[in-house]
Amino acid sequence: MTGESQKAQPLSGIKVIDFTQVMMGPCATQMLADYGADVIKIERAGAGDLSRTSIADDPDGLDNPVFRSLNRNKRSIALDVRGPEGKAVIYELVRTADVVVNNFRAGVMERMGFGYEALSKINPRIICAFGSGFGQTGPFAHKGGQDILAQALSGVMHRRPNPDQKLSVYSTALADYSAGMHLVQSILLALLQRDRTGVGQQVSVSLYDSMLAMQMQEAAMWLQRQRDLNWGSFPLTGVFETTDGALVLVGAFKANPLQDICRALDLPDLSADPRHATFAAQVATKAELQARFAERFATDTTAYWLGRLEEQDLLCAPVQTIAEALASEQTAANGMIVGYGDDMKLIGSPLTMDPSAFQLRRPPPRLGQHGSEILAEAGFDPARIAALKAAKVVA
Repeated sequence: MTGESQKAQPLSGIKVIDFTQVMMGPCATQMLADYGADVIKIERAGAGDLSRTSIADDPDGLDNPVFRSLNRNKRSIALDVRGPEGKAVIYELVRTADVVVNNFRAGVMERMGFGYEALSKINPRIICAFGSGFGQTGPFAHKGGQDILAQALSGVMHRRPNPDQKLSVYSTALADYSAGMHLVQSILLALLQRDRTGVGQQVSVSLYDSMLAMQMQEAAMWLQRQRDLNWGSFPLTGVFETTDGALVLVGAFKANPLQDICRALDLPDLSADPRHATFAAQVATKAELQARFAERFATDTTAYWLGRLEEQDLLCAPVQTIAEALASEQTAANGMIVGYGDDMKLIGSPLTMDPSAFQLRRPPPRLGQHGSEILAEAGFDPARIAALKAAKVVA
């Protein structure tokens, strides 16, 4: 859905001042914008959000798909906040705002004069949301936060299905997305609390904490039993090549999954062999079992083996490329591809709400596209807006 004349959404009337850039912060503020919040994106004049140019794409480097994927439904103002005039603009915007969001390093907002203590004096109802790499205190507080670093420091990168596999970077930004969604949760909880108290607060999340939280089961096992828990290392679970691709098999959550796998693969019942009869025995003989499975899977197509596995009610799926996933019937059925014409297709919201639906109200903004409009709404008259532009405070 597009257009401004749509029925109210859950966050209609909420104004967000958005200093975030790259992924963690922008994916959080986009979620707020998708459900009705007026998100005003504060960008650096001449450059804007780093994600506009982090991956070379279009000729002017300002509207590449990475930026577009994180910034729909927002308005942009290009503003120099280093001097008093730029700071005064922010203070005026904060007077009528509900939330201010940033993902700078710890202490940056305070040094600029935009910390919670300063802003709450202007607007006691303001909620300041801070997304960091590692938190506001501790030895890494002032370290530059980045998804891959959080993967490494939190233990996520060290965990892999087999210990002989080389350590590697996970190729999707797990930390950025999970922390972004935690940031959304903290903002919504603060808004609920403000409804009761009338007063805002400061909330924060970090990439590091989000990665630790994602491992809550593994952490509990280690803290309470000093044992590793690794779902990917289970003996009957793995990725196997076929004659035309690959599939993943999860041999778990059944009374005797090995017996069912052997039926599907036309193998003798290996579960009847004492060497493989128990889970502990299967862990010890994992390499042998997986070699037997791999040999069978390599003899036929993915579709054939999926059919055989599903006959035994085993958990399995083809290993798809991103192109195949985006083109799949399930993606279409879930309405997960949205956009603005054929040249700007994007992933939609994973939340299903009825009637409080996700809406496409605005395309991702050009740098500074809404500056004059935002200033006028904040009470700046045309002469003052012209003066700010002449002084290059506003681009």
